[in-house]
Amino acid sequence: MVDIHFHLLPGLDDGPGTLEMTLEMVAMAVADGTTHIVATPHASPRFALDPMLVGERLAEVSGIIGDKVTLGRACDFHLSFENLQDIVRRPEIYTINSKGYLLVEFADFAIPPTIDDTFHSMQLAGITPIITHPERNRILRRHTDWLDKWVSRGCAIQVTAGALLGRFGPNAQQIAEQWLATDRIHILASDAHNTSSRPPGLRAAFDRVAELRGEQVAQALCRENPLAAFEGRPLPWTPEPSGAVTMAEKRRKRFWFF
Repeated sequence: MVDIHFHLLPGLDDGPGTLEMTLEMVAMAVADGTTHIVATPHASPRFALDPMLVGERLAEVSGIIGDKVTLGRACDFHLSFENLQDIVRRPEIYTINSKGYLLVEFADFAIPPTIDDTFHSMQLAGITPIITHPERNRILRRHTDWLDKWVSRGCAIQVTAGALLGRFGPNAQQIAEQWLATDRIHILASDAHNTSSRPPGLRAAFDRVAELRGEQVAQALCRENPLAAFEGRPLPWTPEPSGAVTMAEKRRKRFWFF
């Protein structure tokens, strides 16, 4: 399995505080069946992203673990003014392996009013936004239609594996299962931060998806799509959300109304 959202590197954000914990997290992920990990430190006003330091820590970890797992780099991108200015100049330091996919995290209680324009500008620059853990955002849980709109315009949705298992509460679990049933999820990731409260691992969520939707969907969400993002390829599994109103249908309804 391929985990593209993993706070792996020690001492950079609210992830592991020591190299020892980082190595424990890697061991847990490998034992669980993970073959690829993308290190995604926060890029936010609280945790400024230092590309050189990220490279140094990643090289240190890679040198220790060897070929146990394939490592990549990206960030957990927050929609701050400074980040949005900088990503136009240096998209390669933020995107997954500098190949075009960007993990975008919303604030818990606000959606920027200009987000449509922001996503459009990113896509014009060759960046594909992956909206991370919307099931944990109270606003987006109420506005699935917003997610449908963004997906129809080329974005992808990443849900936290633990949400399907109830680790983020019943509301997050309920909406994650609903989105799974209606083909609104493209990728599952652990969003691991430590070895206890936010541990790595995708196997239990893989099994849950296989139980609810079948082995093929589980492979798509935990292996095929995240591997494509890791390698910078188009996602191979992008179904139309069932129950979603397409943009063509919306235009047709407006025409008949007028």
